[in-house]
Amino acid sequence: MKTRSIILIAVALVFSQFTFAQESKEELSKEAANPMANLMSFPFQNNLNMNYGEYNRNMDILNIQPVIPFAGGKLITRTIMPIVFIPDFTEESGMHSSGLGDIVFTAFYLLPTKGITMGIGPVVEMPTGGSKRGTEKWSAGPSFVALVQPGDWTFGALINNAWAFAGKSDRGDVNHMLLNIFIVRQLGKGWYVNSAPIITADWTADSEDRWIVPLGAGGGKLIMIGGKLPLNLQTQLYYNVVRPDFGPEWQWRVQAQFLLPTSIFKGSKKSE
Repeated sequence: MKTRSIILIAVALVFSQFTFAQESKEELSKEAANPMANLMSFPFQNNLNMNYGEYNRNMDILNIQPVIPFAGGKLITRTIMPIVFIPDFTEESGMHSSGLGDIVFTAFYLLPTKGITMGIGPVVEMPTGGSKRGTEKWSAGPSFVALVQPGDWTFGALINNAWAFAGKSDRGDVNHMLLNIFIVRQLGKGWYVNSAPIITADWTADSEDRWIVPLGAGGGKLIMIGGKLPLNLQTQLYYNVVRPDFGPEWQWRVQAQFLLPTSIFKGSKKSE
């Protein structure tokens, strides 16, 4: 917990040195709901996966996942660097391993479409987690995202599938899918309610242990730190209605997302 607090404080101190164009909280909150928005985003997303095994142990994953646009917003990159805390599931207390897990890199090319925002590109998983916190496999595959934002709503989905193509031959194969559905309703003054369940499928597992399907919702608010730094705060709670025999029952997600609008590099200002 101390390490995570130090990271968040350091980021805030660095970003607070910038002067932002005065985009409204409503505008920024809607942009934050769009993973293909032309802005730099630095989310710190903590996922507490609860009630594993006979001792109801909890596994914690802090995803540091900067989103950086290039080529005027036509190319969006997202890198997920997970800090993993894995308990000893065979005991009532104790830690099995903690540290960096496998890094996941995704790049989306924004397709020239009207009425709907779409992006397509590769997802690459790197074996940075070692034997205790990762697959020890290099994996890759396609990724696709699509969304619409009618009025105060955002509806979208992101899907990818990765297969192992290199790595240690004595480790299990990798073939898994991720589907992130997201629905956001803006309430005004930076407030919103949302649901963003992450559905996963491990195609190498038996059919009864293949899926994790969460159901839940939450909300959040975009605030301005010192009147300069946009910070999007949110939390959700999910119950896994479908899960493996050995899998988490609940997931509690808390996220702090620092935003750097591209207008930071422009001299013009918008009135709030």
